[in-house]
Amino acid sequence: MPFTALNNPALRSWIDIQPTSDFPIQNLPFGVFDHPEGHGPRVAVAIGDYALDLYALAQRGHFDELPELEKGLPWVFRRGSLNHLLRLGRPAWRAVRQRVSELLRHDNPALRDDEEAVRECLLRQAGLVMRRPIKPTNYTDFYSSIEHATNVGTMFRDPANALLPNWRHIPIGYHGRTSSIVVSGTPIRRPNGQRKAPTEDAPTFGPSRQLDFELEMGFVVGTGTALGSTVPVAEAEAHIFGLCLFNDWSARDLQSWEYVPLGPFLGKNFGSSLAPWVVTLDALEPFRMTGPVQEPQPLPYLQTSGPHNFDIHLEVALAPAHGPETTISRSNFGLMYWNMAQQLAHHASNGCNLEVGDLYASGTISGPTPDSLGSMLELAWRGTRPLPLPDGTERTFLLDGDTVVMRGFAEKNGVRVGFGEVRGTVLPAP
Repeated sequence: MPFTALNNPALRSWIDIQPTSDFPIQNLPFGVFDHPEGHGPRVAVAIGDYALDLYALAQRGHFDELPELEKGLPWVFRRGSLNHLLRLGRPAWRAVRQRVSELLRHDNPALRDDEEAVRECLLRQAGLVMRRPIKPTNYTDFYSSIEHATNVGTMFRDPANALLPNWRHIPIGYHGRTSSIVVSGTPIRRPNGQRKAPTEDAPTFGPSRQLDFELEMGFVVGTGTALGSTVPVAEAEAHIFGLCLFNDWSARDLQSWEYVPLGPFLGKNFGSSLAPWVVTLDALEPFRMTGPVQEPQPLPYLQTSGPHNFDIHLEVALAPAHGPETTISRSNFGLMYWNMAQQLAHHASNGCNLEVGDLYASGTISGPTPDSLGSMLELAWRGTRPLPLPDGTERTFLLDGDTVVMRGFAEKNGVRVGFGEVRGTVLPAP
């Protein structure tokens, strides 16, 4: 069965799945959890409200007939990250997802009618401790939303020339730090650092006063390259395993003081939050869309044909320490000016090698309307337009105790392919 058949809206599972679930049989994203009985980490696939334990399935022989996994069974599913599975290559990822889809189909009794196997392999997500799904070998953050870049340029530079001269010619990015990328649910401690307000004569050191979130999507490299080689833009997506939600926390006051001339540093590397489930690029095929018109036309090595953006609805919610959760932004990944194929092709254009597990973030995803902005910096317009909340408080930036939750999904022909959520709570500075 070709991999595209796994996206068929007519597919049904024997597991009861609500229409609003992020994880129907057409999705089957990958993640890693700690077994509740202390049997170590396990690779899993999300289905409805459950996680399907792939190591337990392998132990029962359900992957024995897949030659793509011959060298990896069953231990590739008893690892602390997806990196080991990714190293087996795209044929292996697709074979696993296809086999899982077959086992979960409503008319397949192989797993459905084996009550002992169902009890062992199918675990409720609500009771699981999820791990960071990948062990990032390298991390790059881009700056690819024209609305976000224009807003920032307007606030901090000349509104008439908000975009820097290079912005429409290359996907701007910087290399970040992998050690502080944490899984959803991990608290984020407010960072200390140097900050200097425009009205101050000299910098001071202390907790950031302008802690912010950034609504982003991340994509994971599944196929690496050799140092010195390049990746043609037409082949870039062949190196991408899947996508996940990403929150690039930012200390704006630290960032604005330190970023000239070398770019982001301590204002960024104190923490980034990654969702626990990675949705495969294959599962997102039905949701392709054409991105914004690029003017001027990019140089030939960045020119793409066909739709390379994805219609993924995104939202950000904020919950004060003792208040209700409120949605404060709704945006869409399809708005990105530079797409993933262009980002990856440009990243490798100088011979920089890609490694399995590399994580690339999109940059803040902002839309054209006031309610579609992907950061507090924009929503409160650098603190000049405080954002009111239902509990009577207001925000210009994040306070200690605030919880930020990001969610995303794509929907078409009655099928919803979602990403779960990525959340984090702000703790006081050390």
